[in-house]
Amino acid sequence: MNLNLKGKSVLVTGGGSNIGRAIVLAFAEEGANITIGDIDTAQAARVADLALAKGAAGAQVIKTDVTDFEQVKAMFAAAVDKFGTVDVLVNNVGWDKLMFFTETTPEFWQKIIQINYVGALNCTRAALDIMIPQNSGAIVAISSDASRQGESREAVYGGVKAAVNSFMKTIAKENGRYGIRCNIVCPGVTVPESGDEVGGASMWSDPAGMFTPEQFDKIAKALPLKKIGRPSDIANAVVFLASGAAGHITGQVLSVSGGYSMIG
Repeated sequence: MNLNLKGKSVLVTGGGSNIGRAIVLAFAEEGANITIGDIDTAQAARVADLALAKGAAGAQVIKTDVTDFEQVKAMFAAAVDKFGTVDVLVNNVGWDKLMFFTETTPEFWQKIIQINYVGALNCTRAALDIMIPQNSGAIVAISSDASRQGESREAVYGGVKAAVNSFMKTIAKENGRYGIRCNIVCPGVTVPESGDEVGGASMWSDPAGMFTPEQFDKIAKALPLKKIGRPSDIANAVVFLASGAAGHITGQVLSVSGGYSMIG
């Protein structure tokens, strides 16, 4: 199947670690030109080099804090300057720390909102300014299955990701007339296979800080597929939704979680 991604300009936020890294490498194998926006430029540079080795037509790293709209606009300008346009945006940046809501603070809430929601708003707006005039484009947002049914110790994160889902559906409705498709991928627990896959800024830099090995085992046993998700599982879904093979799909929320949620 021809996914029609060869030579396309793809921008991935948070492309240096875990899911973002896998997404970059999956697009690289399709021959895309890739811009990685990340605050950890050293980790992202390693991923860019690997992407080129895997077949990317081009790759660059732009240091970007997605909560800062000026930095986001500069990132998109760099993508256009080097690759001519932006055909695909992957709103991948995300952050959380597991704790009960009663343990959180307003400062924590704001950090979750800024990184996970405002970052997506900033990047989507910048992308639309490019995609609307060209009458084409695909945007894929990484959300979470916690947004679909709630999850203990993820009250704020799950609520914010639910906002991302609703936002992306609205963007899909408003901009389909311009040939722009917008979809959402909801991972469940998704764990990198090695420490090389994450940078120091990643919330997965210390997996034990997220879940204990015993908890990972319990999660896997509770899933219909009996296994923990890996970054490549999410990347495959993202590449499909961004590709020509999904040309009649927009406004959809896809769980890629081993069957954790089954919502029709």
